Order: sequence, then C-alpha cells, then structure tokens
Amino acid sequence: MKFRSGVLYAFAVAAAGVILISGCGKKAGAISKMKMPPQEVGVVTIKPRRVTLTTELPGRISAYLVAEVRPQVGGIILKRLFTEGSDVKAGEVLYQIDPATYQAAYASAKAALDNATANVVPLKLKAGRYARLVKINAVSKQDSDEVSAQLKQAEAQVEAAKAALDMARINLAYTKITAPISGRIGLSSVTTGALVTANQAAPLATIQRLDKVYVDVTQSAADLLKLKRNLARGRMKRGAGQARVKLVLEDGTPYPLSGTLRFSDVTVDESTGSVTVRTVFPNPGEVLMPGMYVRAVLEEGVDENAILVPQQGVTRDYSGDATALLVDPSGKVEQKIIKVNRTIGDMWLVDEGLKPGDRVIVEGLQKAKPGSTVKAVPASLASADAGASASPAKD
Repeated sequence: MKFRSGVLYAFAVAAAGVILISGCGKKAGAISKMKMPPQEVGVVTIKPRRVTLTTELPGRISAYLVAEVRPQVGGIILKRLFTEGSDVKAGEVLYQIDPATYQAAYASAKAALDNATANVVPLKLKAGRYARLVKINAVSKQDSDEVSAQLKQAEAQVEAAKAALDMARINLAYTKITAPISGRIGLSSVTTGALVTANQAAPLATIQRLDKVYVDVTQSAADLLKLKRNLARGRMKRGAGQARVKLVLEDGTPYPLSGTLRFSDVTVDESTGSVTVRTVFPNPGEVLMPGMYVRAVLEEGVDENAILVPQQGVTRDYSGDATALLVDPSGKVEQKIIKVNRTIGDMWLVDEGLKPGDRVIVEGLQKAKPGSTVKAVPASLASADAGASASPAKD
C-alpha cells in the first residue's frame, strides 16, 4: 500500500509539471506574437524660406586716395609748413624751396620778352612803309619781302620769350610745394636745409584721404563662377541697388557702418586662383586705418526658396556624402543622399536631395534605421527655436 501511494504521488507531481510547462509555453508564444510599438522620433518638416546668402572674406584696408608729395624743381628746403599727422587741404603749401635762383630766372625771362617786344615795333612800321612804297616801285619787291620776313622773325622771338617767361613763372611757383589732395599727411622724410631734386624717387611725405576707405578682399574664382551660375539659373537674385557689405574688425567687433561693393577684378590671380573684390566703406571717425586686417561679409544674393535643415539632422556616410533620414507618409525610415552648400547659423543650406514637405529626423537618430517603422512627432521646442533663428536675414 505504501509503495502504491508513492507511485501515485510521483505521477501526480509529474502531471502537474507537464501542465505548468505547457501553460508557460503558450503564454510565451502569445507574448512573442505581440508587436513592439514603433519608436518615437522628432522630425522637422521642410519648408522653403527666403534667405540672404553672404560670404565672409579676409581683406586689408587701403586709403581711398593716396598722393605722394615730390618736388618738381630742385633746391634747398627753407621751411616745412605743416604738422605731421594733421589734416591738410588741397593747394595748401607744405614746403618752401629757396626761390632765389628761380626769381632771377624769371626776371631774366621777363627782360628777354621786353627786348623781343621792343624789336617788333620798328620792324612793323618799316614793313608798313615798304608795303606802300613797293606799289609805286619806290623800293624793290625783294627789299619789301626781306622786311616782312624780319618782322615775322621778331614776332616769333616774342612768342618764344613769352613761353620762356611762362616756364620761369611755373618753376618759381613750384618752389612752393603744395598738397595735391585733401587728407591726412604722414611723416616728413626731409627737414629744413635738405637738398631735394626734381621728381626724385623718394617722396617728401604722403597724403591719404581717409573719410572713406577701400577694403580689398579675395574671392575664389570657383565660388564666383558658382555664384554666377546660380544667378543665371534664377535660383538666386541680386538685391536692388549695390550689394551691401558688412565689416568685422580684427578684434572681432562689428563695424557699425555698411559699405558697398564697387567692382570685381577681371583677372584671376594665377598663383592663388582668386579674384580681387573691392568694397568702399565710410570712415567718418577714421577708425579704419590703411593696412588694417578685417573680414568683409558680402551679400551674394537672395534665395527665395532655400531649403534649410538643422545640422543635427545631417550625417556623413562612409563615402563622405551628406545623408539625412526621412520619414515617409507610412512611417517608414528612408535614407537620402543630399548635397549641402553651406551653413547658415545652425542650419545646412541644401542644394539637392530634399524637397518641401519632407520630414527629416533630427531627434532620436539612434532609434531610426533605414526600413524601420517609427512614430514621427514634431521636434522639441529647442529645435524649433533653432530653425527659427536660422531663418533668412532681412534686406
């Protein structure tokens, strides 16, 4: 009896174990058949925007006008009549050369003119008499012609004497060296008592006009060609009037006044492959000084339908191509290769690969795999604010 009871107990325990295992297996199978809910990702919906495109280029400042002061006659400097570093006016006397020899030359030329003029008077009277006498054959025709020739020679001598007097007067005036332009004059290279020569190589001083200045920057020829193509295709357009230019000083502070684009050079520098672009800036306080290094921000044009995407939504594949993960209407993730142009704030400007209405994943990229199904929700407020801050600049 005890043996039979033990067997029955063991059988009962085994049967209960089989039933329990069978129930757990059915439950696990039911759980395995349940689908996991799709992962949630933050997306930004692409909308075209109006963007003013700019380029920041390095450059140097140069004076609007530069004139090197040189003597046009030789002599000893008697006086220097300006203060170094001061503003001078056009025509203001800067140096006085000893005029003694030039005054003597002027007086000599004036006397020669008086002498030549005096010689003309008797010859003119004689020529008049001979002209009347030759008509009645009182003098020969040859004598009359000789007197007429002598009169013309005397008149020519008068004209030569006048020219010599003018030259002497000009040289005498050149003993006062004047400012050719208005502007700020720099250091004087000579002092009182120095000997100078006409048209010498070394300037006596340099005058620069600084109320407005040039900023010459260099732009890549490839970038210039790309800009021209975009303008020709109508993707970009120029703003009305001259293109505006902003300036950032060497210490990083922005210059408060805007400049204008003057012209682009017509020749590409063979050594650098760049083109010189000249801009003009007002400089009322003379903050901008020639030779100063600056960065110019040039307005290239306006893209009326720019495609912008946050930078966190763009990655690079193994080939180095820019890619973005998109969510299609059915919720599936697809990867697209895109072509980016430049950054604008914290956004990428996209040339190819995206279109209005595309939903680009910018949050939860680690949860999204190409081909998987996700739940797309608008990106967080921080991302939305970032997109707003990257909106185009106003004209």
